[in-house]
Amino acid sequence: MTVLRIVLQVLLALTSLFLTLLILLHKGKGGGLSDMFGGGMSASVGSSGVAERNLNRITVANAVLWAAVVVALGLVERFDPSGS
Repeated sequence: MTVLRIVLQVLLALTSLFLTLLILLHKGKGGGLSDMFGGGMSASVGSSGVAERNLNRITVANAVLWAAVVVALGLVERFDPSGS
């Protein structure tokens, strides 16, 4: 059970970092903190529609994987017979 817990914790760390990176790659919709860093000035220069849709799909898939890892890690912690 310890190996499974370690694998899930490493996977959680990797998916968390990747999810953060993917969220930061999204184009700002304007009116928020994205305008402070220049997101409002280059609204038409950003990525194409297909690239933005693919980025959305990858982000959602990574978020679903992250949630599944969190649930699996919680189940492993709850039903661990060693009680550590």
